[in-house]
Amino acid sequence: MAEKEQQVHPLAPANEHPRSDEESASLQSKVLKRKKRIKYAVYIAAFAVFQIVVILVFALTVMRVKNPKVRIGRVTIETMETNNTGAAAASSFDLKFIAQVTVKNTNFGHYRFDNSTLRFLYDGVIVGEAIIPEARARARSTKRLDVTVEVNSRVLTSTIGLDSELSSNVLTLNSQAKLKGKVELMKVMKTKKSPEMNCTLTFNVSTRNLQDLKCK
Repeated sequence: MAEKEQQVHPLAPANEHPRSDEESASLQSKVLKRKKRIKYAVYIAAFAVFQIVVILVFALTVMRVKNPKVRIGRVTIETMETNNTGAAAASSFDLKFIAQVTVKNTNFGHYRFDNSTLRFLYDGVIVGEAIIPEARARARSTKRLDVTVEVNSRVLTSTIGLDSELSSNVLTLNSQAKLKGKVELMKVMKTKKSPEMNCTLTFNVSTRNLQDLKCK
């Protein structure tokens, strides 16, 4: 009877401790994978921010189209005749010179412009004209064009101001022009731009040279 009453105790599973090691290894693997995912997410976010910065810089610099500048660079006088004798004949002038027209293009695309008229005025009256030929100013460069100009006082109805100027051995002319063209970016985007010239030329009639040149 004692043998039948003897209790039988089940043996503990032999693989209990190895299973715990497997769970620990699995947990570590999950942690590592999570860290990798976080790292990749940080890399992707940083790359996205970098791309946004590049796009903004590109938009603010390359894609921003500015108005080119048209100016008179220099003047080479070929002939200059003036009359201010104070006699019955009215004061007069007759000049022929070569004006170098400069078109400064600071954009990242070419600027193509059509033929334009360059006008010279004395006291608000047009005394001479010349043609600025169509051309192309390359990206971030200056196009230089030599234009032959002839101006005279024959159209002036009053020479009172001219009398005073020539008595001081100076002659002041104003030049005006407006270009019409397009800035072309990457052969796709075209933007119309029309820069204007407004220059003041002061000639010394005694030395027959250009004394001063101011453009704005």
